[in-house]
Amino acid sequence: MGGDEEGTLERLKAHRRQLIDPKIAEHRGRIVKTTGDGLLAEFASVVDAVRCAAEVQREMLDHEPDLLDERRIRFRIGINLGDVIAEGDDIFGDGVNVAARLEGLAAPGGTCISGTVRDHIGDRLPYAFDDMGEQSVKNITRPVRVYALSLEDRLASSEPIATPRHRVTGIAIGLAAVVALVISAGAWWLWPATKSSPPPAMAASTSIAQPLTTPRLSIVVLPFANLSSDAEQQYFADGITEDVTTDLSRIADSFVISRNTAFTYRNKSVDTKQIGRELGVHYVLEGSVRRSGNKVRVNAKLIDAETDAHLWAEQFDGDIADLFALQNEITSRIAIALNLELTSREATRSTEQPDALDYLLRGRAAYWDWRGPPPSRDRLAETTSLFEHALALDPRSVDAESWVAYMLFFRVGSGWSESPAADLQRADELVGQALEASPRDWFAHHVKGMLLLRSQGRCEEAISEYETALALNPNWLPSLNQLAFCKIMTGSIEDAIPLVEQAIRLSPRDPLIRPFYANMGIAHLLQSHTDEAILCFEKARGTGFGWPYSFLAAIYGLRGEIEKAAANLAEARRQYPDGRYSSIARRKATGLYSIPGYWGVPKVAALFEATYFAGLRKAGMPEE
Repeated sequence: MGGDEEGTLERLKAHRRQLIDPKIAEHRGRIVKTTGDGLLAEFASVVDAVRCAAEVQREMLDHEPDLLDERRIRFRIGINLGDVIAEGDDIFGDGVNVAARLEGLAAPGGTCISGTVRDHIGDRLPYAFDDMGEQSVKNITRPVRVYALSLEDRLASSEPIATPRHRVTGIAIGLAAVVALVISAGAWWLWPATKSSPPPAMAASTSIAQPLTTPRLSIVVLPFANLSSDAEQQYFADGITEDVTTDLSRIADSFVISRNTAFTYRNKSVDTKQIGRELGVHYVLEGSVRRSGNKVRVNAKLIDAETDAHLWAEQFDGDIADLFALQNEITSRIAIALNLELTSREATRSTEQPDALDYLLRGRAAYWDWRGPPPSRDRLAETTSLFEHALALDPRSVDAESWVAYMLFFRVGSGWSESPAADLQRADELVGQALEASPRDWFAHHVKGMLLLRSQGRCEEAISEYETALALNPNWLPSLNQLAFCKIMTGSIEDAIPLVEQAIRLSPRDPLIRPFYANMGIAHLLQSHTDEAILCFEKARGTGFGWPYSFLAAIYGLRGEIEKAAANLAEARRQYPDGRYSSIARRKATGLYSIPGYWGVPKVAALFEATYFAGLRKAGMPEE
């Protein structure tokens, strides 16, 4: 534009007239509007949209052959599939906004598509895409999975592939494949002055149309069948399907096929192996919903798409008094169970050359196998080593940074750190780097909360971190449990018990469930509900998790049952021979308990004195 404004505009109009507008029409698209040097187009078929973009970019390579390469006009294209709002001939909404942001991420002459588009087209087009990972884009709350269509892949094949035609209905809110085509600053040579260099993943590939690869934690949730006699209950089955799909997408490193693609298999006889090949997934989840009177039963089963073997099955029953709450509970329970199941199975999948993801999966599986606090120093060291390997292989991995920080926290808390201050400083630095790179990473927020609470006694700040983690991933039960503990320590004791009850209800067989009962027991004790507290601490106690015995000793001491109190105190001392239960002073000054403010605000500290410490004294624990 700076060198030849009129000539550039004429060339732009020529490209529109000779190539872009005819291609959009050829692929049954509609130009919604133009925006100066760009335009917005709508397609009824996402396959048509991607093919149109690929052909436009391919043919642009042959346009203006008499011009130097740095003087040629280049387009950037973004494609998204999503809900749009129709008003007259115009469309807008997040479906359009994401397409525009994807255009901005594309290199000159390049095309970026959303993960939803990639899932939907599967292997129906002869193009390969480079995975750019999740990208945070302006004015869009959640990160967007982005794939780039590389130059060489566009040249790989021009053979037409037959696709069905679809019709967009004229309703106010519809589903459309939205394509935004925008010219970058007029010419390629202006690009460096206005945008940073494109990410490495967008560079042209030297290979052609690669076969669809299968990600490790990949799954499709097929539409749950409605087995009720009432056809109107289909909405409930569909809601279960959609919510499970969303919840599974929160599992770190997971690849979950979109709802739109999954629902194309509704009411069809399915071959699990064929679905696995078509969608490039390792696992298929299918299920059914049956309503009888006021009761609803949901069945779900996980199938290995490679072998057609049934790996996991579960049945969930509930009362429809609050249908929305029941749907949330069932979908959360399925997601929590599958998180454990998928992580465990993928961790055992053999690989010749383990990569960062492989070590992350192994480390997470080892963590879930702890069954409570780490039973030994060696086991904690082995788990930590797996995450350290992942971080060494990928120093920029947010997951690896967060998990290493988590393990360092556990090492300090267990009293096995040779340099606690250095470990905590490194943990804080790692989780800070993770949050800087990915501010909406729920697990990094959880780890930050643990460090604030357990290492610094900053309960109020920790509450904010846990609430953020739960807003991003409501199914991370440790955040629910730690939030409950923070509520206790800041004086909102009555708010803690419902949080723990929710966690236990969602995952009654959670391998880390004993600390949940312990926190509930503390809340009951501070409210002088000793019968309820005893039941909780009896469920919490066990080998390798001995501190609930000290609370049982205190409760029985308060009740005057001195023999039971002494027996429980002896067991606590046996499991912790380091002297932490030798006296009241030692109990207050060892490990995490020495953190200023650990025993809560003055009101809570007074309650601990009147219940826990008073009971320990009656159980026979000396002051010094």
